[in-house]
Amino acid sequence: MSVTGVLEVSDEALEHLSKADDVMAKLIEEHGPLDLEARRRGRPADAYGALLRSIVGQQLSVKAARTIYERLLDLFDGTTPTPDQLLAADPEAMRAAGLSRPKVSYIRSLASHVVEGELHLGSLDEMSDTEVIAELTAVKGLGEWTAHMFLMFHLRRPDVLPVGDQGIRRAVERLYGLEGIPDAATLERLGERWAPYRTLASLYLWHSLDNAPV
Repeated sequence: MSVTGVLEVSDEALEHLSKADDVMAKLIEEHGPLDLEARRRGRPADAYGALLRSIVGQQLSVKAARTIYERLLDLFDGTTPTPDQLLAADPEAMRAAGLSRPKVSYIRSLASHVVEGELHLGSLDEMSDTEVIAELTAVKGLGEWTAHMFLMFHLRRPDVLPVGDQGIRRAVERLYGLEGIPDAATLERLGERWAPYRTLASLYLWHSLDNAPV
């Protein structure tokens, strides 16, 4: 039986977050139900493609990540390269497309893990969140943040809090009047009140930054 969640803005989720947290209640009142698909738009439908794009986009702006990813695809006639194609490709050509040397190494590591059967992509939707994180972070270049994004936007798990995400941390600092950027432990404690809808809470935190005054 699949444990993939259904990421949706239900009345139950909105009511829970509103009752659990005055700050979240204000965000929900200000912004209403969110368009969750807007955050997923343009993401590859398959697990391998989603992970490949996540590595390419690490530590880049959305615009820069999209540009470099499209340049990478151009090396393979505009399509997502298979793991075998990626391993056979010239690393220098991928660097010329805008990928750093470490990222070339990371996407080749991903491809190698898939080819050698060390990454069980077909079983990820059957695993718990903790198991998925362990499976993904065994691959060089796939850290906890990438695993959290995969859980939220590919597997659509409803109760994920990406404690390492700078946007989430900045939003919490601003909205909750903290004196500095909160650490992971502080976010975990704060986020306990949002469970089992921490993914939706995270989307509201991101949305607050999208609409914050400059």
